[in-house]
Amino acid sequence: MNNLVLKLLFLLFAFNVSHSQAWMTNIDIAQKLAVTQNKMVLMVWEESTKYPYAVLANDNTGKTIYVENLFESEILSPLIWKHFVPVIVAEYKYAELYEEIKDKRSQQYINKFNDDSIKIMDTNGNILNLSSDPDNYQNVTTIINDYALNTEYVAPELIGYNTKKDFYSAYYLASKYFDFSMYTKEKIRPALIELGIIYLNEASEFITIHPSEDQKVLTERVALLYMQQYLIKERPKKVLRQLNRMDIETIDANNQSFAAFLYYTTYKALKDETNAALWKSKISSVNLKKAQLLINLNS
Repeated sequence: MNNLVLKLLFLLFAFNVSHSQAWMTNIDIAQKLAVTQNKMVLMVWEESTKYPYAVLANDNTGKTIYVENLFESEILSPLIWKHFVPVIVAEYKYAELYEEIKDKRSQQYINKFNDDSIKIMDTNGNILNLSSDPDNYQNVTTIINDYALNTEYVAPELIGYNTKKDFYSAYYLASKYFDFSMYTKEKIRPALIELGIIYLNEASEFITIHPSEDQKVLTERVALLYMQQYLIKERPKKVLRQLNRMDIETIDANNQSFAAFLYYTTYKALKDETNAALWKSKISSVNLKKAQLLINLNS
Protein backbone atom coordinates (compact mmCIF):
# COMPACT_ATOMS: atom_id res chain seq x y z
CA MET A 1 0.00 0.00 0.00
CA ASN A 2 1.62 3.28 -1.10
CA ASN A 3 1.78 6.40 1.05
CA LEU A 4 -0.92 8.25 -0.88
CA VAL A 5 -3.45 5.45 -0.45
CA LEU A 6 -2.51 5.14 3.22
CA LYS A 7 -2.99 8.85 3.75
CA LEU A 8 -6.40 8.83 2.06
CA LEU A 9 -7.50 5.93 4.23
CA PHE A 10 -6.41 7.74 7.36
CA LEU A 11 -8.22 10.92 6.31
CA LEU A 12 -11.38 8.98 5.54
CA PHE A 13 -11.14 7.16 8.85
CA ALA A 14 -10.58 10.46 10.64
CA PHE A 15 -13.70 11.97 9.08
CA ASN A 16 -15.89 9.03 10.05
CA VAL A 17 -14.57 8.91 13.61
CA SER A 18 -14.72 12.65 14.20
CA HIS A 19 -18.19 12.83 12.69
CA SER A 20 -19.45 10.34 15.27
CA GLN A 21 -17.44 12.10 18.01
CA ALA A 22 -15.99 8.76 19.14
CA TRP A 23 -12.44 8.73 20.42
CA MET A 24 -9.93 6.42 18.82
CA THR A 25 -8.73 3.34 20.71
CA ASN A 26 -5.64 2.36 18.73
CA ILE A 27 -2.66 4.50 19.64
CA ASP A 28 -0.57 3.38 16.66
CA ILE A 29 -3.22 4.45 14.18
CA ALA A 30 -3.84 7.66 16.15
CA GLN A 31 -0.16 8.58 15.90
CA LYS A 32 -0.09 7.90 12.15
CA LEU A 33 -3.22 9.97 11.69
CA ALA A 34 -1.66 12.80 13.69
CA VAL A 35 1.29 12.80 11.25
CA THR A 36 -1.01 13.27 8.26
CA GLN A 37 -2.96 16.03 10.03
CA ASN A 38 0.03 17.82 11.60
CA LYS A 39 -1.51 17.51 15.06
CA MET A 40 -0.53 16.37 18.52
CA VAL A 41 -2.16 13.31 20.09
CA LEU A 42 -4.44 13.75 23.11
CA MET A 43 -4.31 10.56 25.16
CA VAL A 44 -6.01 9.17 28.29
CA TRP A 45 -5.88 5.74 29.88
CA GLU A 46 -8.94 3.53 29.44
CA GLU A 47 -9.41 3.25 33.21
CA SER A 48 -10.14 6.97 33.42
CA THR A 49 -13.17 6.52 31.14
CA LYS A 50 -14.85 4.15 33.60
CA TYR A 51 -16.16 7.00 35.72
CA PRO A 52 -17.44 10.53 34.99
CA TYR A 53 -14.38 12.53 33.95
CA ALA A 54 -15.16 16.08 35.03
CA VAL A 55 -13.33 18.98 33.38
CA LEU A 56 -13.60 22.73 32.99
CA ALA A 57 -13.91 24.75 29.79
CA ASN A 58 -14.42 28.38 28.80
CA ASP A 59 -17.54 29.40 26.90
CA ASN A 60 -17.72 32.07 24.17
CA THR A 61 -17.81 34.84 26.76
CA GLY A 62 -14.73 33.54 28.56
CA LYS A 63 -16.74 32.26 31.50
CA THR A 64 -15.46 29.01 33.01
CA ILE A 65 -18.04 26.21 32.96
CA TYR A 66 -18.10 22.77 34.55
CA VAL A 67 -18.48 19.74 32.28
CA GLU A 68 -19.52 16.60 34.14
CA ASN A 69 -18.04 14.04 31.74
CA LEU A 70 -15.47 14.84 29.06
CA PHE A 71 -16.16 11.63 27.14
CA GLU A 72 -19.88 12.27 26.79
CA SER A 73 -19.77 15.98 25.98
CA GLU A 74 -21.25 16.74 22.57
CA ILE A 75 -19.64 20.17 22.73
CA LEU A 76 -16.08 19.25 23.73
CA SER A 77 -15.59 16.15 21.58
CA PRO A 78 -15.73 17.93 18.20
CA LEU A 79 -13.60 20.72 19.64
CA ILE A 80 -10.96 18.23 20.73
CA TRP A 81 -11.07 16.50 17.33
CA LYS A 82 -10.54 19.85 15.65
CA HIS A 83 -7.25 20.42 17.46
CA PHE A 84 -5.92 16.96 18.37
CA VAL A 85 -6.21 13.29 17.53
CA PRO A 86 -7.82 11.92 20.74
CA VAL A 87 -7.17 8.34 21.77
CA ILE A 88 -8.15 6.13 24.70
CA VAL A 89 -5.38 3.61 25.40
CA ALA A 90 -6.21 0.19 26.81
CA GLU A 91 -4.64 -0.75 30.13
CA TYR A 92 -2.96 -3.84 28.64
CA LYS A 93 -0.75 -1.48 26.60
CA TYR A 94 0.71 0.02 29.77
CA ALA A 95 3.54 -2.49 30.25
CA GLU A 96 4.69 -2.19 26.64
CA LEU A 97 4.65 1.61 26.67
CA TYR A 98 6.28 1.81 30.09
CA GLU A 99 9.11 -0.45 28.98
CA GLU A 100 9.99 2.09 26.27
CA ILE A 101 10.52 4.90 28.79
CA LYS A 102 11.72 3.02 31.89
CA ASP A 103 15.02 4.45 33.17
CA LYS A 104 14.98 7.01 30.35
CA ARG A 105 12.67 9.72 31.70
CA SER A 106 12.47 12.02 34.70
CA GLN A 107 10.28 11.16 37.69
CA GLN A 108 7.97 14.01 36.69
CA TYR A 109 7.55 12.40 33.27
CA ILE A 110 6.87 8.96 34.78
CA ASN A 111 4.31 10.44 37.17
CA LYS A 112 2.51 12.10 34.27
CA PHE A 113 2.62 8.89 32.25
CA ASN A 114 1.08 6.97 35.15
CA ASP A 115 -1.71 9.29 36.20
CA ASP A 116 -5.22 9.65 34.78
CA SER A 117 -4.78 13.18 33.47
CA ILE A 118 -4.90 14.23 29.82
CA LYS A 119 -1.58 13.70 28.09
CA ILE A 120 -0.56 15.66 25.02
CA MET A 121 1.89 13.58 23.00
CA ASP A 122 3.82 14.00 19.81
CA THR A 123 3.40 11.42 17.06
CA ASN A 124 6.04 9.18 18.65
CA GLY A 125 4.24 9.01 21.99
CA ASN A 126 6.43 11.44 23.94
CA ILE A 127 4.52 13.60 26.40
CA LEU A 128 4.65 17.38 26.08
CA ASN A 129 2.52 18.62 29.00
CA LEU A 130 4.37 17.30 32.03
CA SER A 131 2.78 19.56 34.63
CA SER A 132 -0.05 17.89 36.51
CA ASP A 133 -2.28 18.70 39.46
CA PRO A 134 -4.54 15.69 40.09
CA ASP A 135 -6.48 17.54 42.80
CA ASN A 136 -7.78 20.19 40.40
CA TYR A 137 -10.04 19.97 37.35
CA GLN A 138 -8.29 20.30 34.01
CA ASN A 139 -9.39 23.13 31.74
CA VAL A 140 -9.83 21.83 28.20
CA THR A 141 -9.78 25.34 26.74
CA THR A 142 -6.41 26.03 28.36
CA ILE A 143 -5.05 22.72 27.04
CA ILE A 144 -6.16 23.64 23.53
CA ASN A 145 -4.76 27.17 23.75
CA ASP A 146 -1.40 25.92 25.00
CA TYR A 147 -0.84 22.62 23.23
CA ALA A 148 -2.90 22.52 20.03
CA LEU A 149 0.21 22.88 17.89
CA ASN A 150 0.40 22.73 14.13
CA THR A 151 3.36 20.38 13.73
CA GLU A 152 3.90 21.01 10.01
CA TYR A 153 7.18 22.75 10.89
CA VAL A 154 8.66 19.52 12.27
CA ALA A 155 6.82 17.15 9.90
CA PRO A 156 9.83 16.22 7.70
CA GLU A 157 11.89 15.31 10.76
CA LEU A 158 9.01 13.37 12.35
CA ILE A 159 8.58 11.38 9.14
CA GLY A 160 12.34 10.83 8.88
CA TYR A 161 12.49 9.56 12.44
CA ASN A 162 9.53 7.24 11.87
CA THR A 163 11.10 5.92 8.69
CA LYS A 164 14.48 5.15 10.21
CA LYS A 165 15.49 5.61 13.83
CA ASP A 166 19.22 6.37 13.99
CA PHE A 167 21.57 9.05 15.28
CA TYR A 168 20.81 11.51 12.51
CA SER A 169 17.02 11.23 12.54
CA ALA A 170 16.94 11.61 16.34
CA TYR A 171 19.43 14.50 16.27
CA TYR A 172 17.66 16.41 13.50
CA LEU A 173 14.29 16.00 15.23
CA ALA A 174 15.78 17.30 18.50
CA SER A 175 17.25 20.28 16.68
CA LYS A 176 13.96 21.01 14.93
CA TYR A 177 12.00 20.91 18.19
CA PHE A 178 14.48 23.42 19.63
CA ASP A 179 13.91 25.68 16.63
CA PHE A 180 10.14 25.16 16.81
CA SER A 181 10.11 26.34 20.42
CA MET A 182 11.31 29.78 19.33
CA TYR A 183 8.11 30.29 17.32
CA THR A 184 5.71 29.23 20.07
CA LYS A 185 4.38 31.07 23.08
CA GLU A 186 6.88 31.53 25.91
CA LYS A 187 4.73 29.49 28.30
CA ILE A 188 5.28 26.18 26.48
CA ARG A 189 8.80 26.85 25.16
CA PRO A 190 10.47 24.87 27.99
CA ALA A 191 8.17 21.90 27.32
CA LEU A 192 9.18 21.78 23.66
CA ILE A 193 12.83 22.01 24.62
CA GLU A 194 12.39 19.06 26.98
CA LEU A 195 10.72 17.17 24.15
CA GLY A 196 13.76 17.92 21.99
CA ILE A 197 16.10 16.72 24.73
CA ILE A 198 14.36 13.32 24.72
CA TYR A 199 15.48 12.88 21.10
CA LEU A 200 18.91 14.37 21.77
CA ASN A 201 19.40 11.77 24.51
CA GLU A 202 18.35 9.10 22.03
CA ALA A 203 20.95 10.40 19.59
CA SER A 204 23.59 10.03 22.31
CA GLU A 205 22.43 6.47 22.93
CA PHE A 206 22.91 5.63 19.26
CA ILE A 207 26.53 6.82 19.50
CA THR A 208 27.12 4.48 22.43
CA ILE A 209 25.27 1.51 20.94
CA HIS A 210 26.76 1.90 17.46
CA PRO A 211 30.28 3.32 17.92
CA SER A 212 32.02 4.44 14.74
CA GLU A 213 34.98 6.44 13.53
CA ASP A 214 32.73 9.52 13.65
CA GLN A 215 32.08 9.08 17.37
CA LYS A 216 34.03 12.19 18.44
CA VAL A 217 32.37 14.35 15.78
CA LEU A 218 28.88 13.17 16.73
CA THR A 219 29.50 13.52 20.47
CA GLU A 220 30.66 17.11 19.94
CA ARG A 221 27.62 17.83 17.83
CA VAL A 222 25.30 16.61 20.58
CA ALA A 223 27.14 18.71 23.17
CA LEU A 224 26.87 21.84 21.02
CA LEU A 225 23.16 21.36 20.38
CA TYR A 226 22.61 20.76 24.08
CA MET A 227 24.17 24.19 24.74
CA GLN A 228 21.77 25.87 22.33
CA GLN A 229 18.83 25.23 24.65
CA TYR A 230 20.25 27.78 27.09
CA LEU A 231 20.13 30.52 24.49
CA ILE A 232 16.44 29.75 23.99
CA LYS A 233 16.04 29.83 27.78
CA GLU A 234 17.77 33.25 27.82
CA ARG A 235 20.86 32.05 29.69
CA PRO A 236 23.73 33.10 27.39
CA LYS A 237 26.30 33.24 30.22
CA LYS A 238 25.82 29.51 30.78
CA VAL A 239 26.43 28.87 27.07
CA LEU A 240 29.64 30.91 27.16
CA ARG A 241 30.92 29.02 30.19
CA GLN A 242 30.31 25.70 28.49
CA LEU A 243 31.88 26.86 25.23
CA ASN A 244 34.97 28.06 27.08
CA ARG A 245 35.40 24.59 28.56
CA MET A 246 35.86 23.28 25.03
CA ASP A 247 39.08 23.93 23.15
CA ILE A 248 37.90 25.54 19.93
CA GLU A 249 41.12 24.50 18.20
CA THR A 250 40.41 20.81 18.80
CA ILE A 251 36.77 20.87 17.71
CA ASP A 252 36.34 18.81 14.57
CA ALA A 253 36.20 20.76 11.33
CA ASN A 254 32.65 19.50 10.70
CA ASN A 255 31.51 21.17 13.93
CA GLN A 256 33.45 24.43 13.67
CA SER A 257 30.59 26.31 12.01
CA PHE A 258 28.16 25.23 14.75
CA ALA A 259 30.60 26.35 17.45
CA ALA A 260 31.07 29.67 15.63
CA PHE A 261 27.29 30.11 15.49
CA LEU A 262 27.02 29.59 19.25
CA TYR A 263 29.93 31.92 20.02
CA TYR A 264 28.56 34.68 17.79
CA THR A 265 24.99 34.38 19.09
CA THR A 266 26.11 34.23 22.71
CA TYR A 267 28.34 37.28 22.46
CA LYS A 268 25.61 39.24 20.66
CA ALA A 269 23.10 38.23 23.37
CA LEU A 270 25.60 39.49 25.96
CA LYS A 271 26.02 42.71 23.92
CA ASP A 272 29.73 42.02 23.43
CA GLU A 273 30.02 43.39 19.89
CA THR A 274 33.82 43.12 19.77
CA ASN A 275 33.95 39.37 20.34
CA ALA A 276 30.82 38.76 18.27
CA ALA A 277 32.48 40.38 15.25
CA LEU A 278 35.30 37.81 15.39
CA TRP A 279 32.85 35.01 14.62
CA LYS A 280 30.37 36.61 12.21
CA SER A 281 32.31 35.83 9.01
CA LYS A 282 32.29 32.11 9.88
CA ILE A 283 28.49 31.86 9.91
CA SER A 284 26.20 31.19 6.94
CA SER A 285 23.42 33.61 6.02
CA VAL A 286 20.84 31.03 7.12
CA ASN A 287 22.42 30.70 10.55
CA LEU A 288 22.74 34.47 10.86
CA LYS A 289 18.95 34.67 10.57
CA LYS A 290 18.55 31.96 13.18
CA ALA A 291 21.08 33.73 15.40
CA GLN A 292 19.01 36.90 15.18
CA LEU A 293 15.93 35.03 16.44
CA LEU A 294 17.90 33.86 19.45
CA ILE A 295 19.37 37.31 20.01
CA ASN A 296 15.87 38.78 19.95
CA LEU A 297 14.76 36.28 22.59
CA ASN A 298 17.61 37.46 24.82
CA SER A 299 17.11 41.17 24.29
